[in-house]
Formats: sequence, structure tokens, C-alpha cells
Amino acid sequence: MTDTSPIAGLHAATAELDPPLAALDLTALRANAADLVRRANGVPIRVASKSVRCRAVLEEVLGGELTASGGFAGLMSYSLPEAIWLARRGARDILLGYPTVDRAALAELAADETLRRSITLMIDDVAQLDLIRAALGTDLVHPRVCLDVDASLRIGPIHLGVRRSPIRTPEQAAALAAAALRRGFEVVGVMTYEAQIAGMPDSNVALRLMKRASAAEITKRRKRVLDAVRSVTGKLEIVNSGGSGSIEVSIADPDVTEVTAGSGLYVPTLFDHYRSFTPRPALFFATSVLRRPTPSIATVFAGGYIASGPTGASRVPMPVWPSGLRLIGTEGAGEVQTPLTGAAELRIGDRVWFRHAKAGELCERFDKVHLVDSDGTRTTVPTYRGEGNCFG
Repeated sequence: MTDTSPIAGLHAATAELDPPLAALDLTALRANAADLVRRANGVPIRVASKSVRCRAVLEEVLGGELTASGGFAGLMSYSLPEAIWLARRGARDILLGYPTVDRAALAELAADETLRRSITLMIDDVAQLDLIRAALGTDLVHPRVCLDVDASLRIGPIHLGVRRSPIRTPEQAAALAAAALRRGFEVVGVMTYEAQIAGMPDSNVALRLMKRASAAEITKRRKRVLDAVRSVTGKLEIVNSGGSGSIEVSIADPDVTEVTAGSGLYVPTLFDHYRSFTPRPALFFATSVLRRPTPSIATVFAGGYIASGPTGASRVPMPVWPSGLRLIGTEGAGEVQTPLTGAAELRIGDRVWFRHAKAGELCERFDKVHLVDSDGTRTTVPTYRGEGNCFG
């Protein structure tokens, strides 16, 4: 059961505003950030911007100094136009989490030395290198690149994990690094994202055993991959690994120089069943009751903010305040209205608060977020969308 005490504070702090609205409990956000730092145990944390999508929140998290006890340092962006936008607003250490084929953005990168120093591109294919070089329009610039190495677990024909990079073996990684060097790129890092560990809850024994086996496999294979790549490139600046759900696994490997986290700041519903940390939800949205079709059903405006991933119950928003509300199976969360059962006490105009299934995706639905501090002070800041941006 979600702790409703922060929602009561958000409710009071936004009482005069008309929903739908999104609100962030700053006390919970800061506690989550501190817990991520504690779990990282001195290893720097790179903030995954896709899981935040609000520049003011990124600045809040990155505002602390990196110390011997750890902290947040740098960003992992999800598109090159986003990385350029952030760099032009002062960010100076941005690692793309995904390859790019955006030719206009690459041409912009080529023309600006500050952008080239600030942004590291992600690659996993020679074809990407050739496209990037052609888009740059010159052989005189030497972009920074990081190799994305597949960290999925394979047991015979079974593939456990996401379908990301085709680069898996030490030989493949070394060959790609060599190809990048020949084409005038600067190879500065290797990334391994263990989605089957970071993105899966500890909800049953089978999942926990799979995650343990996967951690052992990628630790051994990553060592061989790094040895092979370093034999071609020399020392690497970046060995990036993990996510909010797998920090402990990543930092156990001394080769890892940094971990990535983002969802653990907001703590959406998909993070409710992890053993590695105690969820403290921070981001919520509210909408209003429009109808009372029966004495036990209230219909609220909108609410159908479905998260990405495999369709199913885990991707729908969860009504959390007042307690006891449930979605109706035949309608679910709707585009312009959402009926809820267990609503005998609700009246027309009352608010219902929800949590989203994922983190930053909620910010694509709202142009602003209301940040609420422990004393009830409210500050309203724009999301990416509110600043006129849609990066995909």
C-alpha cells in the first residue's frame, strides 16, 4: 500500500489549482536521491534524463557536489537533439544512451567544439560510424564515442533481456573499436546495460535466480570485453553499467567507473517490488471526478497515461488517493475519462491522485510539474514538453 501522507501534502499545496496536474514531492525526491548515492557507495551516478524529462529536476539532482562518498555526475540522454539542447544550457558531460542517425543534429555537433567536448555518442555498428561520418561532413573532427555491449543473459537458445546491441563478444567489441579509430573517432568508453536485472522486480524466486545468474555472467564477460577493447584503444574514461534496480550488482565490479539511475528518483509503480531499496514514490498526477454513473463508481477526467513496454496491467496508472479505488477491467484508464470503483465517498469535483507505471514518461503528458517542499511551498517548473520540446 502506498504511503498517502505525501499525497495529502501535495493535495493541500495544489488545492486552488484545477486538475489534471502533476506534482512532485521534493522531500521524497531528495530521500530517493540520497538512497541512490548510498547504494552506489562512492561510485558516481549518471542521471538518466529520459526518466526525469524536467530540466529543473535534473538541476536539483545534479546540484550537489561529487565527493568521496559519491554523488551524481553527468547525464545520460536519450537523443542527440536533447543532448545538444542540454549542452547549450550548461550541461558538460552527456553520454547518449542510444545510437543516433539524426543527420541535422550531427551536423550541428560537428560545427561546435563545445558540443563535441560535452557529448559522447553511442555506437554498436560500423554502419552507424559511416552514417555519422557522412553527416558530420568533415574528416577534421573526431567525435567521442562509447561502445554499447549487449548485457543480456543467454542460456542456449533463450535470450533473457532486451534487444539492444549486436555487440556481445570481446572480439566484436574490439573490432568495432578498431573500426571507429580508423574512421577518426575517439573511443572513450564501454556501456553494458543489464535491463533484465535493472528493469525487473524481485517478485519471485525464479526472477531472483535469473538476476543472480545474469550478474555473474556479465561480470565475467565484461572483463574480457574491456581487456579486448583496451588492447585497441588504451585506457577508457567510461565504463558505464546498470540502472536504478541494479546498482549493487554494477558497483561490485571494480572495472565499472559509473552507474546510471533515473527512475529511482521518481519511483513509479514498476519499482514497487525491488528488494534492493524501499520505494518512496515522489511523482503523482491528479484529475477530477466528472460523473457518478452509479453509487459506487466515479468517473474522472482523462487518466489514460499508459506506459511503454509490453501491454498489460503493469503499464496502467494506479489510483492511490483516496484509498480503495480500482480501475474497471472493461474500460481501464481512458483517453478522456476513467471510471473507478470503490468510489462511494467521492463527489463531483473531487480529486483522485494516481501514480504512473514508469518515471519520466508522465512528463510527456504535462507541460509543468508542481514541486512541493516539506513546508508546503510550491514551485512550478516546466517539463521538456513545457519548454516546447518533444525528443521522441
